[in-house]
Amino acid sequence: MLKIIKGGNHGILLPQLGIGLDYRGKQAEYVFVSHGHADHIPWSSNAEAVYATQPTKKFMKLRGAKYEVQELPFKQSIKTENARITFYPAGHILGSAMTFVESDFGNLLYTGDYRTPPSPATEGFELPDAQIDSFITEATFSLPVYRWADYEELKAEITGFAKSALDEGYTPVFLAYNLGKAQEIMHLVKDLNHPVQIHGAGFKLCDVYEEEGIDLGNYETYDRETCEGKILICPSSAINNGFASNVRKKRIAYCSGWAAMESRRSQLTVDKLIPISDHLDFFELISLCEQLQPKMTYITHTPNPDVVKHYLDQRNIPSQFLDMEGEQDD
Repeated sequence: MLKIIKGGNHGILLPQLGIGLDYRGKQAEYVFVSHGHADHIPWSSNAEAVYATQPTKKFMKLRGAKYEVQELPFKQSIKTENARITFYPAGHILGSAMTFVESDFGNLLYTGDYRTPPSPATEGFELPDAQIDSFITEATFSLPVYRWADYEELKAEITGFAKSALDEGYTPVFLAYNLGKAQEIMHLVKDLNHPVQIHGAGFKLCDVYEEEGIDLGNYETYDRETCEGKILICPSSAINNGFASNVRKKRIAYCSGWAAMESRRSQLTVDKLIPISDHLDFFELISLCEQLQPKMTYITHTPNPDVVKHYLDQRNIPSQFLDMEGEQDD
């Protein structure tokens, strides 16, 4: 049986294999990084080797990781002394990978963060063709209230908000996380052929998307003096710190899975809530577990594991909670 140990507040350790997954501790010889969000990057590492996809490696370097990272392309396996490891596209953000570990102790699929159906600004989503023994899944949106519209509806809602604001003389502002969600929105509004300005921290990450063939349209870094009348994208924190504060006529949309909760409107003082997430929704999670039929499902990154477990119990899918913390990057 494959032993799975929570690696502090972040990451997974497989001690029999010397393998860490998004792991920051000192007990792994090999570490595999699922994607470039801050709560999954080990900021220091004593491992013999750290592996990531090419985009994730670039994001890690841009965000401050100082150690050597080796590239592991999707569906190209490497072998260690005790295991075979393969990355599969996770559909969360560009470069995001699920890690499939095969060993004499059984196999394991670690999702990191993932989205199915995938974000259109990613490499897609693909599962290994194997019966899964241990399945480690995030459950960020672990209540039935979280059900996403399809991407055609979301694109229409996002582009419609931008167009109506511009037509009425307002500057549209989308509140979105700097890595992943911001570029997803840029990709969705590109067909409007209207100039976009993105928060500086997000702007420096956009080159990686362009290098990987993701079209982000006509964009530039945020400039306070010229931002009025452009489509603006920034994280929620920036709007409280002076972003576009000189623009009197603006309309603000909060873009997140958390936008499914109406209370966010008053908390953030926004004009529109758009529930668009780079995580899968509750029903997609349950459906995927039904499809995989893993021998054991480990539920992580959720305030409500009992709800997910209840639904999986009804379907005779064994599960348990693996207590891990994560930032609300959605």
